[in-house]
This record gives sequence, structure tokens and C-alpha cells, in this order.
Amino acid sequence: MLSGTESLLPLLPPLLLLMAGSIASIRTAAASSSSGARRCEDSLATPLPYSSFTGSSLLAHGYGAGFAKLARQQGAGGWSPLDTDRHQWLQVDLGSRKHVVAVATQGRYGSSDWTSKYQILYSDSQKNWRPYLQDGNAWVFEGNANSEGVVRNQLKHTILTRYVRLVPVDWSARGRIGVRLELYGCSYWADVISFDGYGVIPYRFRSKKLKMLKDAITLKFRTTSRDGVLLHGEGQQGDYISLELRRARLKLSINLGSNQHGSIQGHTTVTSGSLLDDDHWHSVVIERYRRNVNFTLDHHTQHFRTNGEFDHLDLDYEISFGGLPISAKPNTGGRGNFVGCMEGITYNGENITNLVRKRKVDTSSFRNLTFACAESNSMPVFFNSTSFLQLPGQSDSDTLSVSLSFRTWNPNGLLMFTALAEGWVEVGLTESKVTVLVNVTQKNTRIDISSGGGLNDGQWHSVHLNILENYAMLTVDGDEASTVRTIIPIVIQTGGSYYFGGYFLHSSPRPLQRSFQGCMQMIHIDDHVADLRAVEQGLMGSFHNVSLDMCAIVDRCVPNYCEHGGRCSQTWDAFSCNCSGTGYTGATCHTSVYRQSCEEYKHDGRTSGSYWMDPDGSGPIAPFRVSCVMTDEKVWTMVVNNMPTQTPVSGVGQKENAVLHVTYNLTDDQVLSVTRNSEYCEQFVAYACKMSRLLNTPDGVPYTWWVGRANERHFYWGGSGPGVQKCSCGIEHNCTDAKHHCNCDADQRSWKEDSGLLVYKDHLPVSQVVVGDTSRAGSEAKLTVGPLRCEGDRNYWNAASFSSPASYLHFPLYRGETCSDVSFYFKTSSTHGVFLENQGADFFHVELRDASLILFSLDVGTERLVLHVRSPAPLNDHQWHRVDAERNIKEAVLQLDGRHRESRATPPQGHGKVELHGDLYVGASKVQRGFLGCMRALRINGVTLDLRDKARDTPGVNPGCQGHCSSSMMQCRNGGKCVEQYNGYSCDCSLTAYDGTFCTEDVGGYFETGTLVRYDFLPEAAILASAEPKLASGSPGETNLTREELLFSFSTSSTPSILVYISSWTQDYMAVVLRHNGTLQVRYSLAGLAEPYTIDLDELNLANGQPHSVNISRNHRRVQLQLDHYPVSTYALPEACDGRFRMAKSFFLGKVFETGQIDPVLIERYNTPGFVGCLSRVQFNSVAPLKVALRSGQAPPVSTTGILVPSNCGALPLTLSPAASASDPWHHEAAGADFLLNEDKSSEDGVDRNSAVVGGIISMVIFSVLCIMVLVVRHMFRHKGSYHTNEAKGAESADCADAAIIVNDPAFTETIEESKKEWFI
Repeated sequence: MLSGTESLLPLLPPLLLLMAGSIASIRTAAASSSSGARRCEDSLATPLPYSSFTGSSLLAHGYGAGFAKLARQQGAGGWSPLDTDRHQWLQVDLGSRKHVVAVATQGRYGSSDWTSKYQILYSDSQKNWRPYLQDGNAWVFEGNANSEGVVRNQLKHTILTRYVRLVPVDWSARGRIGVRLELYGCSYWADVISFDGYGVIPYRFRSKKLKMLKDAITLKFRTTSRDGVLLHGEGQQGDYISLELRRARLKLSINLGSNQHGSIQGHTTVTSGSLLDDDHWHSVVIERYRRNVNFTLDHHTQHFRTNGEFDHLDLDYEISFGGLPISAKPNTGGRGNFVGCMEGITYNGENITNLVRKRKVDTSSFRNLTFACAESNSMPVFFNSTSFLQLPGQSDSDTLSVSLSFRTWNPNGLLMFTALAEGWVEVGLTESKVTVLVNVTQKNTRIDISSGGGLNDGQWHSVHLNILENYAMLTVDGDEASTVRTIIPIVIQTGGSYYFGGYFLHSSPRPLQRSFQGCMQMIHIDDHVADLRAVEQGLMGSFHNVSLDMCAIVDRCVPNYCEHGGRCSQTWDAFSCNCSGTGYTGATCHTSVYRQSCEEYKHDGRTSGSYWMDPDGSGPIAPFRVSCVMTDEKVWTMVVNNMPTQTPVSGVGQKENAVLHVTYNLTDDQVLSVTRNSEYCEQFVAYACKMSRLLNTPDGVPYTWWVGRANERHFYWGGSGPGVQKCSCGIEHNCTDAKHHCNCDADQRSWKEDSGLLVYKDHLPVSQVVVGDTSRAGSEAKLTVGPLRCEGDRNYWNAASFSSPASYLHFPLYRGETCSDVSFYFKTSSTHGVFLENQGADFFHVELRDASLILFSLDVGTERLVLHVRSPAPLNDHQWHRVDAERNIKEAVLQLDGRHRESRATPPQGHGKVELHGDLYVGASKVQRGFLGCMRALRINGVTLDLRDKARDTPGVNPGCQGHCSSSMMQCRNGGKCVEQYNGYSCDCSLTAYDGTFCTEDVGGYFETGTLVRYDFLPEAAILASAEPKLASGSPGETNLTREELLFSFSTSSTPSILVYISSWTQDYMAVVLRHNGTLQVRYSLAGLAEPYTIDLDELNLANGQPHSVNISRNHRRVQLQLDHYPVSTYALPEACDGRFRMAKSFFLGKVFETGQIDPVLIERYNTPGFVGCLSRVQFNSVAPLKVALRSGQAPPVSTTGILVPSNCGALPLTLSPAASASDPWHHEAAGADFLLNEDKSSEDGVDRNSAVVGGIISMVIFSVLCIMVLVVRHMFRHKGSYHTNEAKGAESADCADAAIIVNDPAFTETIEESKKEWFI
């Protein structure tokens, strides 16, 4: 169990353990550049001349862009455009490519003009602008709230660019757009090489072969091609490394070696990025140390570990950049060379681009080697949902030719529309296919053609539509073979105006408008490329809300925020996760749908069976299936293996051992999660042998050993422990041969067996058994390895109690995740208090408010979200409740008890990694009252916080949840329920016949003549509505009772009377009456009985004015009766009785007033005039009818007739020592016994002589006990000294020290874990 800071340290992937020294030694230009960026704070804009600043427009002279320098007052004090809308921009030419790390802004000096929000675009050539992205969105920066304040925004990722554009998004409500700015950064320079698809740079090694333990490769690339090899190297032994573009994604392949038999496969492939053919620079860093690899693309790093078991990369001769070398093996396939630009190429510290410039590498494969990056001639157009672009074409023509390239994520949208002289033509996307609709109104003709599929994948796709004479032809992605042709019945006549993007003016003849969201380029009309520069300058065509020379498409599935194997899909605006089959749920598949352990399943009410389990919740360990065996006392988790019972073991040779592998249906991490979280684990092993020795002697080399966790060998067997080379019989001294410590070591010709449990859980499970003595003639052995069985859940019951409103536990946090979750159980009697709070940069807070309200508040970017969940019942009921709170990239969720839930969408900005590097306070925060009560199973991001350990040293917090109710000082009596309070406890007496602080005060009433109390169990309507009444175990609110318990006390001097009568909707009843002579009678009339069954206590007159208690219980046909404190008597109802009390109706005290058929004996003999006296402590199963009557008056289901006066009914019943059954007047087998309590036998002088006799006996007993104690003490200290021992309890009865420790020490495994010393001597 991790604790404190360790419990929250992220489980660092092994690949991060690249050894700080090793990685530092192989860091190259990328590391240097990163290091330099930390000191990159030069002012870039201020030194520039006026001409370096341009704007979309200017308000007037003096408002020009050149005056937009921070803290300057020249001109009008800054830049303001002519129009105040979202189409304005301010551009800065830095003169050359620079690192830009921050932007600072002011409003226009001395004015009401400022920019409150803005975006940043950047480019190397004033073409193909790129928005600054953060957290997968075009980021909107917070600007100014006045004209003079300076607001600086640090870029999360440094950008490398020459041109920077600031685009106002929001501005002063009292004025206009106004900007002064400064850019911070530093200079940049790198050699650039242009690759034409033919040229390849081979870097030859100094030796023919390289055997590398570590590698570092860096480069930057820029391309418009979606496929191409960036680097490749391979060796004769099958090792290789390759980096290439595939469908505009970057694919890294590494093989450190595979063996000849193919049992070890080293091939590993990882992909990263998307849309990398956008003609922007992308940075790549590859770092490898042994099998651990860091693969970084544009600030996003993937950590992985290569397959196989080899650590070195063996390359022959060279590694090539830009394509495959001429010497590449034929099986590399038709992989094309890279087309585009690269810069900053380094390999293990060698600057490759510098070597190319110095002509120190072979560049003969290049047709024209250049050190500049040519600009693309294409001009992309970006469309959103309210955009259109209108371009002119030929009018009155009988031919139509339109072509374009597009990329989008949406399956539907209108690409192009043009009106004909009579009709129209449209080209669009429908269900990811290109569709063409030609509508000719002259002949009411409609023609539909379609081609392609899956075209909403974000890749560039080309469309070419030709309508010539009577034919229409559609070609997608240049595939002439799949061109679709159709006949048009008439000759068309073009209208001369073409609309692109789907959202055009209402004057359009096409009423249905389907917006296209995405990018287009290479637009051709009538076989001529459209001049978009002229459109931008207003010389031709028109546009609305489009972005020219920019494609702002974003792949929202890269990186993939769908966790645990969830499948990501997207539209233009959002992504969604398909979590089916993953075992997780939620917007990002973050939350496990399974419980963390068998223990949790049991407390959910489940029974034994097979269950999916997820010990770390949202953590990296995948769910797995186990068997749960649940008993009343314990819950066992069982992990089975593949080894059958009594598996035969045969030797393979005189000098070789037999190796038996034990495999499980779980991974090593999954098994480790089971053992680590359990309190105790065991695994049964048995070795049946005939002339096959097991461990030999304690000092010799064992014949057999087993392998456990971490591939460690162990030389002890079941029933023994680490450090003891013995079997169970050796520990207990009952082996077949006393000279040996295992039965099998006796080497006998008859079958013997050594078996037992392995219980040191840090060694479990058994993964392999090596048997070494089965090769001799006549040797036979059979091996059994049982399932791994673990019990207890250390995390589920890890708890702490908070007893002060100022108490708290403090945990430092060191996690950064895009999704974060917290879950815990609590119980409390308080109405409010803070559960936990993180006071770091990313604030979150969970608290209890108003007894039934849970509040979850958190910061997302600059916004604070607050979620509430209200419970229909108060939560301060001291019952366990579960809280789950989650924040992911799409939503925040709060859930209570798995039923009550609220979720809220997170804002589009600010959902990056949650940096929980502040202080986590569990309990009281700095300003609010803390939680009072008990909390357990607190987990953050799948890691359990060790509350129990932290509470040991924290004032006001106690480990565990034992509370006051489990204390021996708890005083709730008579069935009262103990209810925890944070500073004590209270007793709930609601289900008892008692009252008071500890449920010890009698609740009774005095009955006058004719007084009765009636309590109705079940209304008649409810009975009639039940066609088939169910058997009940004893609740009077159920229909048929198979058992009941009746308790009450009474005192009276009048007879006869009915004390208790219980009626039914049938003819069943139960009654307790006092007969004329004062004796007690119990009457049962149940199904199957021809006459009521009576229990008569004829020997004692109970109408003596003294209090008496009666306890009657029935279980089917067995009836037990106890009067006062005399022994219990047992009776059996006749066999004819089926043991059911059918449809209990009403409970009467004192008198019966009931409609329907009633036993005439009761009415005639005992019901008149009714009970006169006192009744108290009346309880029938879980109902206290008299208490209800006295507390609620005439409210249903109770009613009272006559005068009922509250009374405690005097003293408790007289207590005497139980009489022997032979003379016990209440024992149904006693005959002719004298009565101990007959009032006629009292002493004439009124003195109770029985009490005097009892007192004398007690005095003699006390004196005898004191004498015996004196003799014992003298015997114990008859020696001069005393001897103290630390031996385990039970050692005196053990056969040896080994058995005393293993068998009797309950902390056996914990002692091993703590001491790590040799166990046995």
C-alpha cells in the first residue's frame, strides 16, 4: 500500500526511466532548442520599422498598424481598423523565422478602444495561415479591459514563424477595436533541404555496422504529400528503424530483433499525428534507450516499449533520410520517397543538414538540390457553417466543367451549386459519398449520380464534374476507372454563377441549403483555376464569412481522448467515444462499469459467482474476470490456472529437470493488483510422489523449486514459509521418515504426498514448478497447483474518522491528466462539511451541504463549474453513501450512490491536463468547516489514498471507522440501534418497545375498565389485491407469518381478561388470556387445526398485582415460552398444523372489539369486562403497538378506546434463580411441584426469608473465591525471579518453534514483510 506522496505519484512508464544521465548524454539540437526557449524573452515587435506592421484597414491617418507598439503614444496611440467586426487583423512581419513564446497587448492610448479577446494566426510566407491551437481548438486569448493595462499571454507551445496576425474577436463595448502589442521570443536559424521525391540523403557510419544501445533523432518536415518515407535504416539480422508518412499520419516502426524460430517478435509500430500534409512545419524527436522509446511530434509525446527481448539496434552501413536507400531490401514494398522540406536533421548528435550543405554526404540522387523551401501554389479556402464563396463562369454554355479538392469530417454538405437557364446542378456530400443532382425543369427531369465512399476522413479528396452534350461524368480522387457516366436527355445552358460552401444568399433559386464545413482548394471552373487573390481583393466574385488562404481543420481524435480502447469518431465541431466492449463508460470511456473487488460486489448484495473486476477503476489496468466466493465471514477472490489436478510429471533426461508452467487468465499486472490489494492470499500446492524426492535436506540443494512473482525461485513448500526448506510435515514433526522434512524425501516405493498452503502473498502466484527427481527408473510424481485465493480488500476498507470540524488530512499531488476523477464512501450524522479540496492551479472542491445536497465545484480554464446532486432522503443518516466526481475533456459529472447524477458540458477552452500539483486537503479546508464522520476508499485517478496510515499521525483524525458504536462502552439496550455521531452516539429506539437515551425506559399504560388498543397490520384492500400471499419470515406487515415473537409485561389484580389478541383476515388468531383463577393461557388457532391449541400455566396466580413479563416465540410448529426469569419451556403444535399464521390483520390489547367470526370462548369467558391494570414493553416482531398508541394518539394504524394513562407499571418483575426442571412449575413435564412464588407461602412476619438465605450463600461464595486467589498467587511467585518471553501465543502447545510462528502468529506475512530477515532458526 502506497501512502502519502507516494500514493499519488503517477505510475511512471518504464520508458521514462531512461536514466537521467543517459538521456542527458543523447539530447541533441532539440533539447538545446528547448533549453534556449526558456531564456527566449527578446522583444520582437518594438525594434521593427513601421513598414513591418500592416492591417486589414485603418480608421484614419494616425491609426495605422505601425503605431501598434506596446507602451507607445505616437500617432493616435495605436491601431484601429475602419470597421469594427471579426474580419479585421493586425499583422507583424518579424523579418525572418523566429521563436515566439508570448504576446502582450494594450488598448489604444488615452481612449475607450481596446481588444478584450483575440486569436493568433501565423505563417512563413503570408500564405496558408495557421491558427494557434491549444487543447485541440483555435485558442482565444484574453485581452484587455481598459486602454492602459498590459495583459501578457504566455504561449503553451512555442511557435516558429515569420508572420504573426492578431485577429480581434471581442472588443470594448464603449468604443472600437484598439491594439498595441509586443511579441516575445528569440531568433532561429536552421539549414533547410528541399526533397523532390527522388533525392535521398544517406548517412554512412564510420564502421560497417552499428550496435546502438541508445539513439536520438530529430528533424522538422513540411509537405503537401500525405505519403512518403522520412528516414530508414536496417541491418542484416532483421533490425530496422523507419519513419514515414501514411495517409498524413506519422508512423514509426522499430525492430530490435526477432529470433529464427519466430517465438520472439520484435516488430513494433506506433502512429502519431494527423493532417500532416498541411504544408506547415512539424517537429519530430525520437529518443531510445534499450527498449524504451519516447516519440514526440509537435509537443505530444508517446512513451512505449518495443516488443521482443533485445536491447540493441543493429544497423548496417547507413541510415537514409528522405526515402529508402538503393540497398533497401525488396520486401520494403512500394513506399515512395518524401516530397517536401526538412530542416534540423540530427542523428545521435551529428547535424546531417550541415553535412549536406558542406557536401560531406552523397547527394547524387537529387536532381536539383536546393536549400530553400518552395511555396505551394494552392490557396486553401476555409468554410464554416455560415460561409459561401461565389465565383463567375461562362454563361449560356452547353458544357459545364467544375473540379475541386476538399477535406472535411462531416458526412454531409453542399460543395457546389449553380443555376442553369432551366434548372440547377449541385455537387454535395451525402453519407460520405459525392453526389451530383441535375434538375432540368424544362422536362421535369431529375438525374442523380454518386461515387466514392468514406470521404469524410479529413483527407484531401478531388472531385471533377463534366457535363458535355448529353453526358454527365463524375470522377472522384482521379480514379478514371471508377468514373460514373450518365445520359442527360437535353442540352443544358449554364447560368454563369457558381456558389461553393452551401450557405448562400436567400435570393438563390435553391431553397434547401446544407452548409459545408471544411476546406477547399484547387477550384477550377470551365477548366480554369479560380483566381482567389482577385476575389480577396474584390476584383471578382464575392464571399461571406470564409477564410482565404487558410485551412483551419482540426483532428479532434488526435490525440485520442477516448480512453481504455474507446473508439473515437468526429464531426467538424466535436468528437464522440464509442465505449462498447471496453468495460468503461462516460463521455471519454474513463469510468469503469465494474466494481473494484469481490468485497464491493458482496456489499452490493451479490452472491458467489463469476464477476468482472477493475481494482484500479479509471487506472491503466484492464478489467478482468475472477470467481468470487462469498461467505458470512469472508469474501474470497479466486484466480484459476491451466494446470489440472494431479498433473503427471515425467523427466526428459537424466541431467535435465522437468519444467511445468502455470499460466493464468490474467496479466502479471492484473494478478499483482489482486494480491497487492488483498489482506491475505494463499495457494494450495501438492506433490504426490513415488520414489521422487522433493526438497531433500534443509542444507542440501533442493530437487524441486517453484517460481513466483518477479521470476524469483523459492525453496519452501506448502505449509512452510520463506527461509525454511521444509514441508508441512517437517514443521509439524509428523513426516513419514523422521530423518527427513518432507514425506517424499523418504524416497519410498509407495505413493506419498506433501501438500499445504503457500501464504506469503508477495511471492504468489506460482508461475512455474521445476521438478528434478523424476528421471530414475520407477520414479513417478504428480503435481497440483490450486487457484490463487485472496481475501479482504485493503483499499475498500481503508478509512479514517474525522472527529473535529477543523481536522483534515493533507496529501501533496503530482498528477497531470486530461481526465480526473475522485470517488469515496462516507457516512456522517452532520448536516454539512467539506469532503476534500485541491487548492492548486486547477481547483476542485467536494462538500456536503444542507444534509441532502452534494456539491462539486471545479475550475476549467477561466471558468468555474458548480454541480449539485440532491438526495431525496437526508445523507446524515450514518449510512454509507458513495460519491463519484469526474472531469474530462467533454463534461463534468457528479454522481451520488450510483443513482442520482448531474453532468455539465465543459467549456471548449481550458480542458488540457489537470495539474493537481497543489495541496489536497481531505476534511477541513482553509476557510470552511470540515467533514465530520467517516470516509473510506478514497481514490483519485484510480490510486487509493492511504487514509488509515495518514490518520495515525494527524490530530482530530483516527484510523478506521470503528466509531463509538463498536466500543464496549456502547449502552443501547433492548434492541435499540446505535447511531454514530461525530462526537458520540445516540440510540434509535423507534423499532423497540422502550424509550429513553439508551432504550431502557419502559413505555406502558394503565387500562381502565373497557379500555382497548387496536393496531392494524395490513388493510383489507392490500390483502384483496394480493392473489397469492407470500410466506413471510416474521414481519407482521407481510401476509403469512411462519414465525413471530411476542413480548410484554403486565400487572393486574382482576380476572378474567384478554391481555393480547392478534386477529387475521382468515379464522387464524393468537391470544394470551388470564383465566378466572389468575393463571395464564396461550391460544393458537392456525391453519390445519380443528380446535385451538392451548398452552395452560395452571400452577401460578399471576393476578397478584405484581409485574410479570411474558416472552412467546414461534418458529413454524415450535413454540417457546418464558415467564419472568424462569427457564424457557418448549411446546410443539400438532402435526396437522401447517405452521402458518395467515393474513395477520389486527393486534388488540386489553379487550377485543372486532367484526367477523371470533372464537366464542374468548368472547364469552374473557372479554368482559376487559383488562384492568398496567401493560408495558409490548412488542410483536418489529412493531410496538402500545408505544405507537401512546406516542401518536389516534393516528392510523393505531386506535384507542377508553381511558389509557401512560405509566411505567411499577418495578421490574421479581428475579429469582432458575428452578430445576423437575420442580419448575412452568416446565410442561413437571407434576405436583410446589410453587416458589405462591403468595400464600410467604412468611407471616412479612419478611422475605428467601432473600436472607440467598444473601448468606453469596457471602460464603465470595469468601471462598478470595481464599483460592491468595493460594494461587503464592504458588505463582514461589521462585525468587520471573521469566519473560516473547514467544508467540500457543508456542507451549506447538511441536516446534516453526509451527508456533506459522500457525499461531496472525501477523505471519506482515512480519516477513517488515523484517525481511531469516525466519526460522
